[in-house]
Amino acid sequence: MSSNLVIVYHRQPYEEVEINGKIEYHENKSPNGIVPTLKSFFGRFDKGAWVAWKHAEDPSNPDFERVIEIDDQYGKYTVTRLPLTPEQVTSFYHISSKEAFWPILHGFKERYNYDPVDWPTFREVNWAFAEAAAAEAAEGAVVWVHDYNLWLVPGYLRTLRPDVKISFFHHTPFPSADMFNVLPWRKEILESLLACDVVGFHIPRYANNFVSAARSLLEVETLKREKVHDELSAQTTALSEQSVVTEIGYEGRVIRLQASAVGVDVDYIEKVATSAETAERLARIKEELGERKLILSVGRTDYTKGGIEQLQSFERLMEARPDLRGKIRLMHVSAAANANMTAYEEIQHDLEHLAGMINGRYGTFDWQPVSLISRPIPFRDLVAYYQAADVAWITPLADGMNLVCKEYCAARMDNDGVLVLSEFAGAAVELGFAVHTNPFSHKSMDQGIQYALSLPDTERHGRMKANREIVRRHDVRFWAEDQMKAFGHDMTSDSWAAG
Repeated sequence: MSSNLVIVYHRQPYEEVEINGKIEYHENKSPNGIVPTLKSFFGRFDKGAWVAWKHAEDPSNPDFERVIEIDDQYGKYTVTRLPLTPEQVTSFYHISSKEAFWPILHGFKERYNYDPVDWPTFREVNWAFAEAAAAEAAEGAVVWVHDYNLWLVPGYLRTLRPDVKISFFHHTPFPSADMFNVLPWRKEILESLLACDVVGFHIPRYANNFVSAARSLLEVETLKREKVHDELSAQTTALSEQSVVTEIGYEGRVIRLQASAVGVDVDYIEKVATSAETAERLARIKEELGERKLILSVGRTDYTKGGIEQLQSFERLMEARPDLRGKIRLMHVSAAANANMTAYEEIQHDLEHLAGMINGRYGTFDWQPVSLISRPIPFRDLVAYYQAADVAWITPLADGMNLVCKEYCAARMDNDGVLVLSEFAGAAVELGFAVHTNPFSHKSMDQGIQYALSLPDTERHGRMKANREIVRRHDVRFWAEDQMKAFGHDMTSDSWAAG
């Protein structure tokens, strides 16, 4: 039976676990994420399917299970796994996506590496995803494609199945035209995205950037521009917009642009936050801290995350404020983003070197100013640290959204704690009551963290309460519903079946 909803995502919607020589499919370790939310839509359709890739040493091996049936709490759905060789994965994902696309998307032109890109392999992999989606989709089905490593899927899919409705969500920033046009494949990518019915972005700035890039190369007409909702139009961040293009025309087709910020599963985070296990962990953390204040920073080891700039700011804080020595502690969590990539290895080395210098210069026998953690922290422990942290210091140089800052707010059911947030994170457009900072400015970074540490109780509580209301209202379910509503239908099986 064909599927009414096909989700195309490079990740599989479960974790494969081998038990007694047999493969079992388990829920993802962190239920707080996009994958469970996407799977939740399967229950609203007669039949759903998921298309992903899976490592395969020999794609022609007859024992490779290309299609499997899953029956879990979200219902019954089909998962098509595309067998990709290690060489294909390296070319398509680690080189093309991470070395060529990623730096351009985040505005790091100097890190762009064009030479090793094998564009035919990128096309080949995207074609395989499109073919699989076309084979699964019922007449008039909705196909929801996710993220920049599948940029070419919509164009191929429109050729294969002109009857389906195609939505694409861009999980990273979309850069300005002069930055995007560094990519030599720019026209092919844009033409593919313009084959969609809906193209989704986190915030209005990215949607407007997409229109600018498309109009720089193609005859694209702006059909509709709307005032940005008050909740997303704060003029205090670098990514603010006052109006946004919501409909464009290309070659006789209308493409809807939808700006909806991805959120977090607030209910799940609050459930974890109120559990006895988390309370016990929190008590141990507070006992260890004593009277010291905790500054928490959580991110990946990636040049976009601003980890080096943040540690440099903390070093300046220690130098300028001797009165804070021994009274605060920075817990800097920087988990590896991609193993075996030179750029990330260099950043990890620099982080370790800088943290060591700070500890060596300012630390004492009973106090270490910086705790650098280079591995992922179990989510329950992370929530306990969120609850213990006086300040969450989230200062990426560029970030499509940033969910850590939203997790922090969701976990602070006591309405306490201060969020210091880079104005170059997409989330800053929503979280207007955070202490915004510019990570490219020493003065802004240094003043921001000092201001956060000195905020009186009433202002801390007022800011956090306001931020929590936004995070609750714009949770991950709101994002998913809002993206699907761009088709002009309510997300119910009846309306989609009729559509």
